[in-house]
Amino acid sequence: MANLITLVGFLVIIFFNVFEPASSASHPIEWSLGKDYSSLATGKPYAVGDTIVFNYGAGHTVDEVSESDYKSCTLGNAISSDSSGTTSIALKTSGPRYFICGIPGHCTGGMKLSVTVAKASSGGSGDGTTDKTTPAQGGTTPSEGKKASPSASATAVLKPLDSLVVTCVVALLYAFALS
Repeated sequence: MANLITLVGFLVIIFFNVFEPASSASHPIEWSLGKDYSSLATGKPYAVGDTIVFNYGAGHTVDEVSESDYKSCTLGNAISSDSSGTTSIALKTSGPRYFICGIPGHCTGGMKLSVTVAKASSGGSGDGTTDKTTPAQGGTTPSEGKKASPSASATAVLKPLDSLVVTCVVALLYAFALS
């Protein structure tokens, strides 16, 4: 019986050292004129599974655009656009992403953000690749640019469920060992 308790204890220790919860971050951005967004592009790490949340008042939009439209502040070619006041962008693929305000004069006034999304550090497809083109390369993915919850990442949802199941099994084994 003592050997079983020791075994269960070791399993618990191994579980918490091997399995780590999926990490995804929410990056809130106050979207308005007069702000310098260049520090956000270089100062924060963005990874697959993260969410950018743009918060803004009336008279602004969040438009995802191509790199060339970003650099030239060209309006009217948005990959996606939202003007709801809170726009959540789920970062589902690695690579560069480009956002501007689609109101004339706002992009040239500095309302533009470019981020580079790194591959997720753990979880994902397992091979570190993606089967979708990034919007900056001309491809689109469903629901990008539309309102999404920060928990939209499948990795962020499934990993904690796996952890919960394993924890319950370990707890049951431990309870059985004590009886």
